[in-house]
Amino acid sequence: MSRAGRMAPVQQLFGNAERDRARELGEAQRQLAEAEARLDELRNYAGEYRDAFRKRAEDGTGIRKLRDFQAFLARLDEAIRQQELIVAQARERVVGSRRNWQGAAQKVKAVDAVVERWQREDLRAGERREQKESDERAQRLAVETRGRAEG
Repeated sequence: MSRAGRMAPVQQLFGNAERDRARELGEAQRQLAEAEARLDELRNYAGEYRDAFRKRAEDGTGIRKLRDFQAFLARLDEAIRQQELIVAQARERVVGSRRNWQGAAQKVKAVDAVVERWQREDLRAGERREQKESDERAQRLAVETRGRAEG
């Protein structure tokens, strides 16, 4: 088996690893998008709730209701802060996953380059071998032809 042929399992192994890293990157990106969407929802809801709070305050809602509104807004703000942390962590996972995928892709590229070089070398060696055999046949034929012509 040629050197390039012996590398086929290695190529497959690195290719599988690269595809796995690509899937992990896709999953990390999906999770980031979900976390960002959730953060947007929370921010929008908080904005709507603040608008409702201001309207009720202007309309003269009782102190107890206003305190309940404020307490809920405080919990909502805390939920937003927590979601911001989740988004930041998801972004870090995307960066790490992208780095892992790029590293795996570089390995695939390197192995492919080696295999390609070996295939070219094997092809050239085969061509040289064929040329040598052809030259030897031509030389034998010339010797045989000369021998018959002299004889």
